Amino acid sequence: MGAEEPVVERENGGEAEVREGNAKEEEKEEVKDLEKGEVGFEQKVIHSNNHGENHNEHEEFQLSRFDRLNPTNPLRIVVNSATRVAAPPPAPAQAHRSQPRSAPTPQQHQPVTLNSRRYTNRISLFIFLVHMLLAVALVCFLVFKGIQGLLQSSDSSIKRKEKRVLHYFLPQVEVASLMSIALAFTWQKALRKWPTFMVHFILWCTFLMSLSAGILLVCFQKPSTDGVGVCFIAFAIGNGLYACWVNHRIKFCCKVLSLSLQPATKFPDLNKPTYYMLVAGFLWNSLWILSVIGALNFYVPPLIIIALVLSLAWTTEVMRNVVNLTVSRAIALYYLRGMQASSQFCLLRAVTRNLGSACLGSLFVPAIEALRIVARGLNLLEGEDEFMFCCAHCCLRVMESIFRNGNGWAYVQIAAYGKGFVMASQDTWALFEKEKMEVIVDSDITSSICFLTGVCSGSICVIVVAAWTAKVHQSFTATLSLLTFFIGYLLTRIAMAVPHACVSCYYVCYAENPDNRLFDKTIKDRLDLLNSRRDVAVPTPRVRRGRT
Repeated sequence: MGAEEPVVERENGGEAEVREGNAKEEEKEEVKDLEKGEVGFEQKVIHSNNHGENHNEHEEFQLSRFDRLNPTNPLRIVVNSATRVAAPPPAPAQAHRSQPRSAPTPQQHQPVTLNSRRYTNRISLFIFLVHMLLAVALVCFLVFKGIQGLLQSSDSSIKRKEKRVLHYFLPQVEVASLMSIALAFTWQKALRKWPTFMVHFILWCTFLMSLSAGILLVCFQKPSTDGVGVCFIAFAIGNGLYACWVNHRIKFCCKVLSLSLQPATKFPDLNKPTYYMLVAGFLWNSLWILSVIGALNFYVPPLIIIALVLSLAWTTEVMRNVVNLTVSRAIALYYLRGMQASSQFCLLRAVTRNLGSACLGSLFVPAIEALRIVARGLNLLEGEDEFMFCCAHCCLRVMESIFRNGNGWAYVQIAAYGKGFVMASQDTWALFEKEKMEVIVDSDITSSICFLTGVCSGSICVIVVAAWTAKVHQSFTATLSLLTFFIGYLLTRIAMAVPHACVSCYYVCYAENPDNRLFDKTIKDRLDLLNSRRDVAVPTPRVRRGRT
């Protein structure tokens, strides 16, 4: 017996070796099956991990049923994850080769947040707040001086002048302000309801209204009114030429405007910031005109009135950009995250954290747009003249730098991500360049439509106020015509910030994520059309042309 025991052990050892060899072969087959993606892999792994143990028939029945599960079943996904953890790690060379594919990009390490809490452009915010403190103090002081001049002035000429201004100047300005607010909401409502018709209507209605205002002022046959009337007529002629020049762009502009205004219907309170800003603008205008009356009872009235006009322009432009930022954040969150944000929270963010960017943009964007118009004119008139050629290309280089560092498209990223004005401008233009959209956004006429809407409202105010003033006090006609045009333009632009912001969000959010399901193929088809040269875009100041 003792001699036979080692034989039994050898036999048992041989059987163990056979079993181990079979197990290794089964593991190799399992690995091959895993690479092939075989469905029954989980059952084989379970049996290999529990080799040598007896399983009852109930467990085998469950495993056979598990084999028939769909690979996308959640239960099967969980078991797959568990079994893959027990699998041996890949070889070092394979892991080294697979690492670059799984390595996260730099953008993933620095995610962009939509809830930035920092204040943007603090220096601009500080300057604007100091300006507002000084403006409020100056307005209150001048209102006091006006009342003092009316009640206690010993100089009868100053008292008569103030009474005359108060009687023949103030009512027209107040009526023009109210008329501008009514026109602003009328334009905005009509543009949101009939965008295709209103684009054509605004282009030619502005031409007719500005031409009518100019002719009316010239008919008064006074040097001051003649000068103002000639300016209106010259603008009307330029407006008519511009309407003919952009005729082929109108169809695409109307299509983009219609698409971009669709999300606005999902926000019933989107116009509340516009109401608040227009009410604030009306109250500030009322105090402002009273301070103009008081300036007549103080030193150097012309300089004080010029300072008040510049302050009013900056303040009203900031109000417009507050509406722009509010609407931009609401629409951008809808495009980027599918959220329906409250316009009140968006407004609170615009008047606090992003107010500095609104102040900085309000200073530079109007100047940039004016410079853009000059560059367009030089770009069209350069011809063969050497001097014009040099001036045009110098302006083109300046405009290229300006558009990269400051443009009106930046408000979308300011509102969405809380970036500064310059950084937002650079990032937005980089997105346009990445998607090769520079030609499309350069040729967009939405900002021009909003500008012409303000001009049309101002021209209507001029017609009404000039006819009224000519009957009661004709010497104020030219001054009141310019002032009411200015007020009508500024207040109308506040309301037109809503459609302008919707279009800006459409372009910028598309450039950020062209595969978003909320966008159709409008921009893509337009780009394909331009690239195939089946349509021609009008050259813009940013696009350099070679000299022939």
